[in-house]
Amino acid sequence: MNRCKKWLLATVSLILILFLLAAAAVVWVDPFFQYHAPLGSFPYLVDNQLSQNPGMAKHMEYDSVILGSSMTVNFNTNWFEELMDLDALKLSYSGAYPKDQANIMDIIFTSGHDVQAVFLGIDVMTYTGRVEETKYPIPAYLYDDNYLNDVQYVLNKDVFLNYVLRPLADPDKTDLATVYQSWWTDEYYNIQWVMHNYVPSEPVSEEAERDTYIESTDRNLCTNLCPYIEQNPDTTFYLFFPPYSILYWNDVIQENHLEATIAQYQYIADTVLAYDNVRVFYFPDLEAIVTDLNNYADYTHYHRDINRYMTECFADGTCEVKSTEEMTRALDETRAMIGRFDFEALFSVEY
Repeated sequence: MNRCKKWLLATVSLILILFLLAAAAVVWVDPFFQYHAPLGSFPYLVDNQLSQNPGMAKHMEYDSVILGSSMTVNFNTNWFEELMDLDALKLSYSGAYPKDQANIMDIIFTSGHDVQAVFLGIDVMTYTGRVEETKYPIPAYLYDDNYLNDVQYVLNKDVFLNYVLRPLADPDKTDLATVYQSWWTDEYYNIQWVMHNYVPSEPVSEEAERDTYIESTDRNLCTNLCPYIEQNPDTTFYLFFPPYSILYWNDVIQENHLEATIAQYQYIADTVLAYDNVRVFYFPDLEAIVTDLNNYADYTHYHRDINRYMTECFADGTCEVKSTEEMTRALDETRAMIGRFDFEALFSVEY
């Protein structure tokens, strides 16, 4: 009987020791950067936006951030250093809603960093969502300052196996300059691939009222964006509207809300242009880009060369709109571009 008790005690002790060693390894390596900046010698794997962005915002070195959906993942932060002398950190969230941006800005602006610039992509369709809506449920224990609930992190089997042991077995350190970049390689950016995979929206007969999206957009602006602009007057917010392809606008036409969407763009621009620390960049009217589907891998996602061009625009002011009147003219040009595009010819070809 004593022998059995000793064996049981030894087994339990061994298990506890293994758990403690695993927890200690997670805390020491800290693959989600909750406690410290990266160890210089460890080959960190960074591929989990929801879990790793908050820690990076807390402990990485940076003076500017790139925020937004998958429209921002192909930015290279080295471009911002080259063109604007900024040490940028990319904190993208694929499919991000305004609340996703607010969640990470809460951390950014309480982290102690001197944030010179925020580059934020505005996806207008997400501003029709609920104020508290996020694309995916967030691991709240990584977004707060409560160390007690971190047991879900430090004793997490997947964290230990995939982010501590796996990088050691296959060391291929993630390049933070290109972190989260899309998996599409150059051969996917062509009209044949895009059209082969494109499924048009179903037609809607009744046209949406022009102000359909204004109320929800206003709520999201007032809750998830404007407070951060107001509370950080020394930070310049570069807010930009990405250049989705002409197929995005085909869906808007099919769904019969073109004027409502244009009104939403105008409302967002008018609201944020009231702030002295905001610069607005509008890219959807770049006809040579938007109408050439060889620039895209699907109906919205563009090649990294377009991200490079947008970075150059941030640096030299190209495509910036500085007033309500300039935004109205840009939207008029977008409407005209859509009107003169030959959709019939596009859809008459076999791909």
